[in-house]
Amino acid sequence: MPLSLDHIKSSHPHLHRAFSSLVDGALHLHRIIEFDRYWERLRQPVHNVIMPGDTLPENAVISGEYDLIYAGGTLSLLHAAVMVKKYGRRVMIFDRQTPAKSTRDWNISRNELLNLSSTGIFTESEVDSVIVRRYKTGWVEFYQPDGRQKRLVMENVLDCAVAADKLLGLAKEKVLAIAGNTILAENSFNSCYQFDDHIVVRVDDHDGKPFYYKSKVLVDVMGILSPIAMELNAGSPQTHVCPTVGTIASGFENVDFDTGEILASIGPAEIIPGGGRQLIWEGFPAEGKEYITYLFFYDEAESPNDKSLLGLFETYFRTLPAYKKPGADFLIHRPVYGIIPAYCHDGFNRTREIADEHIILFGDAASLGSPLTFCGFGSMVRNLDHLTADLDRALSENNLSKKHLEKISAYEPNVASMANLMKYMCYNATTDEPNFVNDLMNEVMIVLDDLPQRYRQAMFRDEMKIEELLLVMFRVAWRYPRVLRATWEKLGVPGSLSFLKNLAGWAVSPVR
Repeated sequence: MPLSLDHIKSSHPHLHRAFSSLVDGALHLHRIIEFDRYWERLRQPVHNVIMPGDTLPENAVISGEYDLIYAGGTLSLLHAAVMVKKYGRRVMIFDRQTPAKSTRDWNISRNELLNLSSTGIFTESEVDSVIVRRYKTGWVEFYQPDGRQKRLVMENVLDCAVAADKLLGLAKEKVLAIAGNTILAENSFNSCYQFDDHIVVRVDDHDGKPFYYKSKVLVDVMGILSPIAMELNAGSPQTHVCPTVGTIASGFENVDFDTGEILASIGPAEIIPGGGRQLIWEGFPAEGKEYITYLFFYDEAESPNDKSLLGLFETYFRTLPAYKKPGADFLIHRPVYGIIPAYCHDGFNRTREIADEHIILFGDAASLGSPLTFCGFGSMVRNLDHLTADLDRALSENNLSKKHLEKISAYEPNVASMANLMKYMCYNATTDEPNFVNDLMNEVMIVLDDLPQRYRQAMFRDEMKIEELLLVMFRVAWRYPRVLRATWEKLGVPGSLSFLKNLAGWAVSPVR
């Protein structure tokens, strides 16, 4: 039962007022609180959900058999559509909410989005139909007290606004167009039981009634809330996080609908009890007169900062006028929110667990996307072709052990190395001056502005070559020596060695 908005009227007045204007405001509040339970789970003992086959209840009745069962109904639909249409696999998808409905929309460049059509499942016209706005240009800018910040302008970076639900709806239609495939709403993952040649998944419906389904592989696409990811990674599935909130709205004053604001800070770090956080905005024109604004910050998963989406939404609505001023006809169409995960690998290759016997993790459940700009959607899109082909081959050859499945991965050594840069954007109140993150990033923008266009495009599309990244790093260190002390404070010896391992792994690995 969705919570009443009256519960937050006193504690979160700005959020209460905004959500009270929405028909489904209470439902969104319920989902936000569900996300925020993640922080409690990080402090609790790990709950085992992967069981040996001999513990399957004797009275369990198998309600259906499939090649693949997907837990989670958003990014899974893109993968499932290819497995169904291209490889003829029989699939089931279930979601605890409504499949093909996302809590946020996506931005990407058109060339990257065309990876969907290269699979042969989506036509180029279908891909173009989900692009609701294209921008002429975009920029990145970090606050300076004297107003002399460098605005770094770039093209072909996150310059297409994608209607997430429309894209997912297309994928859903393709899955259901072939008989034998199933999509279930309001069904939640409970547990799974591993056998030598298959896996049984327990799914509870909205009344809590259990159902059991048999599959060759369980594909975990449950995002950051995945209990499987929690178990496989000993309760630490992420090293860093990026809590993100925002709205799709109309009625802002003086909005440029031809430009995307990729990253924008408008002040120094916000000092809060127990710590501090550097708040960053994004602004992207959407369909018609709609405009998407996001507020987020980067942080260590175990920091004492308040990382709740509930609290961040209150900050968002309280400070929004300082970023984009709502006009007299301002109207919120829907909120957008989520927790973007990040994982820094301490090794020469992937060190996070992403598979087990007859189980594989994709999307944010695997946490292999970029914490800076590319996230789970971009990672899935540009790796979709090999993620589907490799899994089909594993199914055909019956190579479904952990050893084989963990090789089917969206891990990219360049992205893993770039993840270390995110640590510099995590504000630390005990070591950093209030404007440290802005000062450092402003120097990065100055360096990139002095280099050819391909450097800025590669950095913000996670396509940098190792020699390009090293050149940028050396130039920033020359201009801003403070970064050397910050490296010691933020990375230390273990973190610095980990970064060097990532770079070494990148140097000897082919980048997809």
